Amino acid sequence: VQLVESGGGLVQAGGSLTLSCVASGITFRINSMGWYRQTPDYQRVLVAVDGAGGPEYANAVKGRFTVSRDNEKNMVNLRMDSLKPEDTGVYYCRVDGNWGRTYWGEGTQVTVSS
Repeated sequence: VQLVESGGGLVQAGGSLTLSCVASGITFRINSMGWYRQTPDYQRVLVAVDGAGGPEYANAVKGRFTVSRDNEKNMVNLRMDSLKPEDTGVYYCRVDGNWGRTYWGEGTQVTVSS
């Protein structure tokens, strides 16, 4: 399984970015696809995920970010609007499948300047 992320970059506060993640080599049922951000102490915290219960968001991004999936393409996107400097970080795509399988992408850097 390989997850390839794209769309990170540098943007001014108030701007927008869209991250994309495409998963290949999938031979199992995907339960959820989502995005996580790495904290300064190297923890990965939930930003947004789309699973069986629908989209879920971290409180800090509700109303600004939108997660969407294309199940036919095994793709998940994250539209980020009204970006803030505190949104800066490395964003990781994550796929959760049946039987407890979890896969991560390599990460893409998002930098929001003030």
